[in-house]
Amino acid sequence: MKTEKKLGSVKRFGARYGRKLKLSFSKIETEQRKLHKCPYCAKVAVKRVALGIWQCRKCDVKFTGKAYSVTRKITTSEEVIPELVEEPQQAEESYEEEQEQEVK
Repeated sequence: MKTEKKLGSVKRFGARYGRKLKLSFSKIETEQRKLHKCPYCAKVAVKRVALGIWQCRKCDVKFTGKAYSVTRKITTSEEVIPELVEEPQQAEESYEEEQEQEVK
């Protein structure tokens, strides 16, 4: 039997809004509230001040970044796995091969 993921601070919503929505919100919220690595002094001391604005507690520098994370994109389970998607260049090559075969 599978174990359920912990909801954390999303428990405050109770039975409202649905499980999947709460899980994705929980993932985003935990990412934005944790401390991040500073790109200037390399210490894990960066906190989010506002939407896209981050501040290092050690070197006291304020800079912009992504909305919920300093650098990386947050992925959820609903997004497409890149290995399953065919690369555009490969798709063009296979299309050209099919066209050549039809001409012959």
